[in-house]
Amino acid sequence: MTVDELSQLYYLNREIEFDQERLRELERKASAPATPQMTGMPRTHDNASLIERYAAEIVDLQAIIAAKQIQCIHERARLERYIADIEDSELRWIFKLRFVNGLPWTQVAASMGEGFAMEAVKKRCYRYLRRKNESVPPCPDEGVV
Repeated sequence: MTVDELSQLYYLNREIEFDQERLRELERKASAPATPQMTGMPRTHDNASLIERYAAEIVDLQAIIAAKQIQCIHERARLERYIADIEDSELRWIFKLRFVNGLPWTQVAASMGEGFAMEAVKKRCYRYLRRKNESVPPCPDEGVV
């Protein structure tokens, strides 16, 4: 399994967070009364059609979020099966903290306990992946998953 494959749950969760924020914004707009425009010109659409549009967008976005949440359940199960096959329990814990819980490397090292440096934990993870899959690049320096 590659780092990209291991990181899918993290990115799915970020997508869901973004979509949920968009949903809250749409719901806020749909529930807020529109201010009347005093231009004296006839209007081509009314508040009801605007609310209907918001309602349709809300329903669509709710369905998208629900589908991504189901995808997260499957992705988490896939990750946990992969991690369960790692023989070393310490390494399993590193993988779970990083790829299932989505913690940054600094928090992974801190969660492991005193004596675990961020770079050492990160290198251990990437070393394992390189052994399992030759196509994994050397340990990246960026702080992204």
